[in-house]
Amino acid sequence: MRVSASRGGWLRAVCVLSIGLVCVMGTVQATHSHSDNSATSHHTCTICATAHAGLSTAPVASAPVLATATLPIAVAEVSPAFRPVTAQFIRPPPAL
Repeated sequence: MRVSASRGGWLRAVCVLSIGLVCVMGTVQATHSHSDNSATSHHTCTICATAHAGLSTAPVASAPVLATATLPIAVAEVSPAFRPVTAQFIRPPPAL
């Protein structure tokens, strides 16, 4: 798949800006603080609300999916032993 040069530049710029935005917002969420008078539980801070928002952990029941699949038949692959045949020997074989 080929991407034109102008689109590739824009795509890279958008990706870099998105990654930068995620890094900056993560740093802001981790390092933000409040004044002393906001110690009550009723203060409104969207960053704190985001940190304390929980995910739904309710169990979800799903029906099992039964599907058949054909498996390929395994063929035994036989590879011959590799023994190079050489015509020149350094010495003769030992006498028995």
